[in-house]
Amino acid sequence: MTRDDAYDAVILAGGAASRLRGADKPGLLVGGRTLVERVGAAVADARRIVLVGPSRPELPAAISVREDPPGGGPVPALRAGLARVEEPWVAVLAADLPFLTADDVAALHRRARGRDGAVYVDGEGRSQWLTGMWRTAALRTALAGYPGASLRGLMTPLDPVRVRAAERRRPAWYDCDTEDDVAQASRLIEENNA
Repeated sequence: MTRDDAYDAVILAGGAASRLRGADKPGLLVGGRTLVERVGAAVADARRIVLVGPSRPELPAAISVREDPPGGGPVPALRAGLARVEEPWVAVLAADLPFLTADDVAALHRRARGRDGAVYVDGEGRSQWLTGMWRTAALRTALAGYPGASLRGLMTPLDPVRVRAAERRRPAWYDCDTEDDVAQASRLIEENNA
């Protein structure tokens, strides 16, 4: 990886998990590994991993930071994480993506070249803002003047490439918001030894 292609990863792991009754969502086991461990493995070639949320024993090399206030939402979390990014590119990811792989991250990185970013879109074409690769300088500039609380409002003006995930039973952007999501992800991973 050249210096111009190098990337850091920001993993947002500080949400309230209200639909999981406040469970430690990043620490939930899915197929024998925690959700955050699976996301960390997908960005193992990042120069640094910045974890926004409590430190995690599964990612001992990650730099842990907290948004202000803790639990303040994805924009303050991104702001806190981006402050620790040093590379020209940054992967911005949720901590609850059980099917995200290194190949998925590499595909985003390839597609983002020549643009300010790339994000996965779901089956209905909706951008999945927490599965993206961004030019760090462009994202910093957008954040500096952004007063809102929505990632969509922040990232849409950057006009990212919208990427459809490879066809498979569960796409890279699939996240675990409910107990049923976690159970389905575990079942699929165990069935496919993923």
